Order: sequence, then structure tokens, then C-alpha cells
Amino acid sequence: MSPTEFLRLITWRDLLDVVLVSTVIYYLLLLVRGTRAAQILVGILFVGGAYYLARLAELTTLETILERFLLLLPFAILILFQHEIRRGLANFGRNPFWRFSAADQEASVTNDVVLAVTSLASRNTGALIVVERLEGLREYIENGIRLDAVLSYDLLINIFTPETPLHDGAAIVQNGKLAAAACFLPLSSSPELSKELGSRHRAALGISEETDAVAVVVSEETGEVSVAYGGVIESGLDAKALRQRLHRLLVTELYPTAGARREG
Repeated sequence: MSPTEFLRLITWRDLLDVVLVSTVIYYLLLLVRGTRAAQILVGILFVGGAYYLARLAELTTLETILERFLLLLPFAILILFQHEIRRGLANFGRNPFWRFSAADQEASVTNDVVLAVTSLASRNTGALIVVERLEGLREYIENGIRLDAVLSYDLLINIFTPETPLHDGAAIVQNGKLAAAACFLPLSSSPELSKELGSRHRAALGISEETDAVAVVVSEETGEVSVAYGGVIESGLDAKALRQRLHRLLVTELYPTAGARREG
């Protein structure tokens, strides 16, 4: 069959099918890129390849074992990839028509948080601010004091002033508003976390392990600023570095088109 005859057999439905499948695969790979799920996916592909080779080589015992494993694979995927599936569904659920206004809102959040954190750090005033991304933080908001207030530099400073009723615990930012303060977060049990770091840092790392939220911490002892995201904590950030991290996590990654528009 010549290339011309082959092209004549292709319909617009075939092209649409290929484009849609390619798009789905692309976004699935984008979803797991840089996460532990990527390593799990490689392992699953390896098992699938081993099963195919065992079948070709007529290795009956190995083929039977791998076949039983592959039968349970859909359930294993739901368990192993629950975090990524939840994040993906939340991402798809976002209204694309609001991405520009949402990006502006997150940029405003970044400015207020950076200004407040910089001021608190200069006074060695401890603070823990958590910003919601795709995954909801309702269960953590409900165990604190509901505020539902407009986020501002002054409000954050007042909340974390020592001896005030709300200075203990975390302040959670949701949809551009200060949803709650004095919230309790899960503490990380990671053995890699330095023993010199206190409960604020463990709580910041803990919430970043459980959700995709971004947590900003100010050390009460040293005034050092840290950011926790994706189960990793980065310390020793100045105002410029903090602004860059938050802009990337809250604007560029969530609203790439809007972020590019703002930078342009």
C-alpha cells in the first residue's frame, strides 16, 4: 500500500482519536513526573514486560505468577496512585475560564505571605502558613478557628504576634482568603528531618506529605524561613527566594498560561 492510499484511509475521526489519546497520555505522564508515582509506574511497566517475555519463552510458572499479579493490578493502581488520581481530578475540575483571575489571586497571596513572613522573620517570631493548592484542606480548617477573612499582611502579623489567642498552630489560606487559624496539622515522622527542628517544621512537612499544599515556616529560635512541599522542606530562604518558590508553586505550575501572560 502506497503512502497516498494509506492517507486516504485515514478519516477525521482517526486523527481526532490519536490526538485525544496522545493528550491523555501526555497529561498522565505530566501528572506523575517528578513524583514517587513515576518510579512505581516504571516498576509496573517492567512487570508487564516480564510477563510478555515469559509468555514468549513459554515459562509457565513465571507466566502464571505474573498473570495473577496483573489481575490485581487495577486495584493496586487505585491504592498506589490515589494521591495522583485525587490531584488530577481536582485539576480537571477547575474551571479554565477563571484561570487568569485565579492566577492574579494567587499572585496577591504570594505578595502578602512574603511580606508578612519577612517581617516575622526579622523579629524571630514563629509562624506557620499553609496555602491550599489543588487538594482541599477542609478537615484541617475545621479543627482550627474559622475566620474566612480577606488575606492581608496586617492580619497575618497580628495572628502570629506572641501571646495572642491564635498564634499557636497554622494559618490556612484557601481561595485567596485566610480560612482559619490555630489549626492542627499532622506531624511528619520522617527520620531524615533534623532533630533540631521543632513542631512547626514537622507540621509543615507533615501537611506537605499528606496533601499538595505549600507550607511556609518561620523559626522562632533563628528567624530562618523554610518552605515545605511534596514531602521536602527547603530552609534558609530570603525574601527573593521565597517569592520565587511561591510564585512557581502557586502560579506557574497551576496556571501556566496565565503565569506566562503575567511574566510577559
